[in-house]
Amino acid sequence: MTDLLGGFAPIILPVLVLVLWTLIMLAWMAAVRLPYMAEQKMGPEQGERTSELGAKLPRHIQSKADNYNHLLEQPTAFYATALASAMIGLGDGLNLYLAWAYVVIRIVHSLVQATINKVMIRFSLFLLSTICLLVMTGNAVLQLAN
Repeated sequence: MTDLLGGFAPIILPVLVLVLWTLIMLAWMAAVRLPYMAEQKMGPEQGERTSELGAKLPRHIQSKADNYNHLLEQPTAFYATALASAMIGLGDGLNLYLAWAYVVIRIVHSLVQATINKVMIRFSLFLLSTICLLVMTGNAVLQLAN
């Protein structure tokens, strides 16, 4: 394990970058959603059920919330895999490159979903990020099995 981050495995940095990106998406979502809701005089009760609120918002506004939700889904498996990798000594090398690839792809996925929202582009990016996660997980499982 390289001592690049004060004793922590280097794979911790992409984990924190993705957490930071998730918070950026939360801020972007709030920055577009709250003014629209205020303009439309939509009170808090309009958001009692997320799906009902989503149906009342224009797609270009709701897409930020959809992406924020996506960043709280599969990336949780990424966080677990990256942290487990750090704990078993796989926080650098191939897993580090895969972790950075995963994070960059998820950020691009966010930007696509929040702007042009082309499903096939999003799906392709999701598939690429899933492959990165699968290989990272496989590496960890193989390490533990040996």
